[in-house]
Amino acid sequence: MNFSDSEIVNSIMTDQGHKPAPSPEQADIIFVNTCSIRDNAERKVWDRLKYFRSLRTKKHQDKVVGVLGCMAERIREKFLDEHKLADLVVGPDAYRDIPNLLAQVDDGRKAVNVILSLEETYADIAPVRTTGNGSTAFVSIMRGCDNMCSFCVVPFTRGRERSRSAESIIQEIQVLSDSGYKEVTVLGQNVNSYSDNGVSFAELMYRASQVNPNMRIRFSTSHPKDFPDELLTVIQKQPNICNYIHIPAQSGNSEVLKRMRRPYTREEYLSLIDRMRELIPGVALSTDIITGFCGETEEQHADTLSLMDKVKYDLAYMFAYSERERTLAHRKYEDDVPEEVKKRRLSEIIDLQMKNQEELNREEVGKVHLVLVEGTSKRDENQVNGRTDTNKMVVFNREEYAPGDYVAVRITDYTSATLKGEALYKSSIPEFALDKQPAMA
Repeated sequence: MNFSDSEIVNSIMTDQGHKPAPSPEQADIIFVNTCSIRDNAERKVWDRLKYFRSLRTKKHQDKVVGVLGCMAERIREKFLDEHKLADLVVGPDAYRDIPNLLAQVDDGRKAVNVILSLEETYADIAPVRTTGNGSTAFVSIMRGCDNMCSFCVVPFTRGRERSRSAESIIQEIQVLSDSGYKEVTVLGQNVNSYSDNGVSFAELMYRASQVNPNMRIRFSTSHPKDFPDELLTVIQKQPNICNYIHIPAQSGNSEVLKRMRRPYTREEYLSLIDRMRELIPGVALSTDIITGFCGETEEQHADTLSLMDKVKYDLAYMFAYSERERTLAHRKYEDDVPEEVKKRRLSEIIDLQMKNQEELNREEVGKVHLVLVEGTSKRDENQVNGRTDTNKMVVFNREEYAPGDYVAVRITDYTSATLKGEALYKSSIPEFALDKQPAMA
């Protein structure tokens, strides 16, 4: 979401005649787009702001530092008054006001707009894409969140749910297709809740898949509480919708899930996973896990480990609980799991996930996947890397392949994080879907 928001801000700034600077040191204006989801993310922001403030010298007294996004809305006073690290503070629904706020700073004033909106979706702003590799892009389809999980600050920093029009989304995807992009990830805090005049998320995904049969469509993030069979059927039937679902569990214990205000039980979550695998054979799954949530016992922690071992996720984002002000957990529960216990439980979760990932990747050897080349391998300039539609990173010899190419690749080796392969031939999504060679798996 922050990548997507930064591209919106890029558009607003370039429309005002500003040009991107090659580095912070050479910039006249520096924006820090922030995240409040966890304490570690916020600490990184503070460190960056201190560095950017240090760039203000006698020669560059007029360098402007601005804070954007979730932290801007949450702790604006600390940036402006207490620590004096920013000149302007802009919440996630106020990016259109940036030119006006910059004018206030030019007049010697501190500038703030953190007002949340019930309507803002930035649907009419064409993002200026400076992230990615020219082959992959993000498209935001909705903003905000209504779920009110007890640990999460997002509803307070990004506001209530609102969906972009389906027409504007499909138009943006069409522009990306016409510009040569080969993969789009549609974004929302909970894409399952998308709704536009009767158009559901499943219908939107179907329409997106029809824009270009040779363009991959991914989505993130889904909530287990309302994942419809209709969407699973669309994924199953459309070859260019990736067989990869991010489905956050957060915990494997029903009592902890209730305290987290996650409206499903362990059993219901596992039943959903079974349904996904029944309708989409070979689907890859990833998740979010929070360990050490308020009141979590050793037995409840063991339930999370057993859930992870039962599901065997292809990828997991794992964190120790960090208390967020304004959330229900902050108001109602005590953050009573000691830090050393959180760290130990997190280590156990990570160790299990790495073991499971390695086992899953071992099973990939000999299979053939269609890989979208993204760029040059960081370790060897003679190799390229890219992802399968199941979101696994594959490295193989460069040969004549370039970013944006679809290549059929046979997997030959693995680590817990990466697959290694042998390129077979260039292909396309429709061709590969009809090709019988994947049956070699």
